[in-house]
Amino acid sequence: MSFAFIDAEKARFPVSRMCAALGVSQSGYFAWKTRPASRRQRDDMVFLAHIRTAFKLSIGTYGSPRMRRDLVDDGHRIGRRRVARLMRENGLIARSKRRFKRTTDSQHARPVAPNLIDRDFQAEKPDRKWGADISCIWTAEGWLLSYSPMSGQFPA
Repeated sequence: MSFAFIDAEKARFPVSRMCAALGVSQSGYFAWKTRPASRRQRDDMVFLAHIRTAFKLSIGTYGSPRMRRDLVDDGHRIGRRRVARLMRENGLIARSKRRFKRTTDSQHARPVAPNLIDRDFQAEKPDRKWGADISCIWTAEGWLLSYSPMSGQFPA
């Protein structure tokens, strides 16, 4: 882990000074730098390519259990924790589906207001029948309530 830090910060600080501060040898850093990737690292890169492709195809909804099932179905041998680690290290976070929330409770014992208009929208005189539309729209800033009176004004 310290070698990766040295590699990331070598443009800002001298390698010799960072090695001394972290208590590692310069020869160890340069040996790490030239060492080929291990088999596990190579396998991780292959799995990560498959995971990124499947994640994109799922529109970001697959988590590690479902992603693992998808990889196993494609013929790969991989565990869920390895998939979870690769997804976590690469910032692939599944979006969960919003739960259904019932907003209307029709099964209550409270009185219901009578339907006085009964779809007869013709009024004998002005200001006798009123109607309005209330729209609730979810935005990034919260709920937006839109009131649309049909006569153009609200009663006082």
